[in-house]
Amino acid sequence: MVNLINGRELSEKIVGKIALEVKNYDKKPGLTVIIVGEDPASKIYVNKKKKTAEKTGFNSEIIELPDNVSQQELEKYIDELNNNSAVDAILVQLPLPEHINTYEILEKIKPEKDVDGFHPVNVGRLVIGLDPYAVSCTPFGVIKLLEEYNIEIEGKNAVIIGRSNIVGKPMASLLLNKNATVTVCHSRTKNLAEVCSRADILISAVGRPKFVKAEWVKQGATVIDVGTNRTEEGKLVGDVDFEEVSKKAAYITPVPGGVGPMTIAMLLANTLELFKLHNK
Repeated sequence: MVNLINGRELSEKIVGKIALEVKNYDKKPGLTVIIVGEDPASKIYVNKKKKTAEKTGFNSEIIELPDNVSQQELEKYIDELNNNSAVDAILVQLPLPEHINTYEILEKIKPEKDVDGFHPVNVGRLVIGLDPYAVSCTPFGVIKLLEEYNIEIEGKNAVIIGRSNIVGKPMASLLLNKNATVTVCHSRTKNLAEVCSRADILISAVGRPKFVKAEWVKQGATVIDVGTNRTEEGKLVGDVDFEEVSKKAAYITPVPGGVGPMTIAMLLANTLELFKLHNK
C-alpha cells in the first residue's frame, strides 16, 4: 500500500518550531515581499506568506506596486530594503511584467537577504556544494520531506521533469549534493517515459495536469509532485495522475497537501537563518 507524504503535517511542525524559537529573541525577523501587478494567484500566495509569517512572530510587510512600475523604480525599492537593518529577507514575487528584467532584479537583492535563493551567488554556492545564504524554497522543502520519511537519497536514481531556475535546476543540485545520480528531463528529452521508469525518486515540476502516467513509474518508486494545476472544472490537481500512480509508488505526495505547504515553511526557515546571520 502506498505511503502518503504529508507536507501539511511536516510544515506545521517546522513552523511551530520556528515560532517557539522566535519567542526567545528580543528582535523579530523581518520579511518583506514585493509584488508587482494584480495577478490573483500571486496575491493569494503572497497574502498566505504574510499571514503565516505574522503567526510565527515575524515582522512581515507587502509592498504592492502597479504593473507599469519601471525597472529603475523597482530597483530603488530593493536598494532601500537592502539598506534597512530591520529587513532580514527580501522576496520579489515572480513572474514580473515583461518590461522588467527579472535577472537584473534578482541580482539587485543582496545575497544575504535573498530569501528565495535566486541570486547568482546563492545559486553558484549551491552548485559547487557550499552552503548558500538561502536555498530555493520548493526544492528545499522536497529534501525535507524525503528526510522526514527516511527515504534514502544517496546512490539512488533521481529523475526530475522540468529544468526551471525555481525548481528543476536547484533540485538537481540539492540531490547531487546528497549523492544521488540525477537526470533532468525537459521538453527536448527523448523517450521520456523510459527515462522516468528507471527512477527510484521521480520529481515532476512541469505544470501540466496528470502528465505523469502510471506506466512511467517504477514499482516501489518515490513520486514527488510539485505541480499545481486547475482543471476545467476548477479542481486542483498535480502533474501526476495520482489515482493510477499511487497504485505503483511506495511513497507519493498528494496535491494539495504535499509539496505546497512546505514552500512557505521553508521560506520562514530561510528568513530565520538570514535573521540569525544578521544578528550574530
